[in-house]
Parts: sequence; C-alpha cells; structure tokens
Amino acid sequence: MIFFALVGMFICAKVRVVGGAVVFALVALVLFVGTPVGQGLPGAVSSFMNAVNGAATPVLTKPVGGSGAAG
Repeated sequence: MIFFALVGMFICAKVRVVGGAVVFALVALVLFVGTPVGQGLPGAVSSFMNAVNGAATPVLTKPVGGSGAAG
C-alpha cells in the first residue's frame, strides 16, 4: 500500500496536480509510521527538532554587542 501511495504521488506530481501529490504523500507517510520500521520516526523528528531548537535559541536570544544601531 505504501508503494501504491508513492506511485500515486509520483503520477500526480508528474501531471502537476499538487493537491493529489500532497494527499498521496501524507497517506504514504501515515502508512509508513504505522509499520514497525517507521514507529521510531516521530521520536527521531522530535529529537532532531529539539537539537535544532537548542542550537538556535542562544543565537536568537543573545544580545548583539554594541548599541545595536546601524552604521
């Protein structure tokens, strides 16, 4: 079923039906997460997002040296 969802996504993308391609991609993703191999995917995505958040937060919240005025 995952294969057929991917084929449907490919066909929709080939004929430039974006909505159909997105729907087929989401169906394939849901089917993949339901398999034993894909059960770790949500945890892996969560771990990756936490790592990105941890790396970006100090850069985004640390004040820049100086007055902050341009020029």
